[in-house]
Amino acid sequence: MRWFTITMSTITTTEMQRDYIKEYSPSLGRDMEILHFGHEGRPLLVFPTSMGRFYQWEDFGLVGALAELIERGAIQLVCVDSVDGESWYARDRPPGDRVRRHLQYEAYILNEILPRLPGSAIACGASFGALHAVLLATRHPNRVGGFIALSGAYDTARWLNGYHDDNTYFTNLMAFLPGLNDEAYLGPLRAQNPKVIATGEQDPNVDDSIKLASLFAERGVQVGLEIWPGWAHDWPYWKDMMRRFLG
Repeated sequence: MRWFTITMSTITTTEMQRDYIKEYSPSLGRDMEILHFGHEGRPLLVFPTSMGRFYQWEDFGLVGALAELIERGAIQLVCVDSVDGESWYARDRPPGDRVRRHLQYEAYILNEILPRLPGSAIACGASFGALHAVLLATRHPNRVGGFIALSGAYDTARWLNGYHDDNTYFTNLMAFLPGLNDEAYLGPLRAQNPKVIATGEQDPNVDDSIKLASLFAERGVQVGLEIWPGWAHDWPYWKDMMRRFLG
């Protein structure tokens, strides 16, 4: 994978290549940082949890949990930064501005990250990162090859204080999926692989996962839904889940 960057450092060992990238994003109007792990294989586009950073999966051991797959060239990880504190979690901003900032972030992913990835990326994330992964894959099914969403909350209305407009509708899976009948979206969605929604039976947002999987099924999009015993909303569970779904 070739990156055109302002700042880039590469650490290559006998086992794993690790690239740090910092560059200016025209879509967001500021610098963004990325960690890339691996030298070949199918790319995983990795979103952090709510207001998390690009180094989160490394710090919490998920990169290490997938090391064998990375080292043998089965997968590579592209861990992007978030702007959640400027969008969904920006309580000091009007709701419409929050969603517009999210759409700028989406443009950053679509125009500045995905074109540089080799092959069809799997969008992955846990907690709030799960929302990013599924939303991107559903809104742009021709650009994303699949998704793995762990312990997510998927009804974005909860962050918008009752505000509604076209942008909020089309960024809320629970709102626009029931009316999605366009085969230009549904056909590529059905072809995505993998399509995984997993969470814990005691997760406070478990109903969101069940409802979302049901909405996909109603559109003829079969998603693997797994409800794990217990709470399952923590890094040790997410490590086991990622190994299972990529194994």
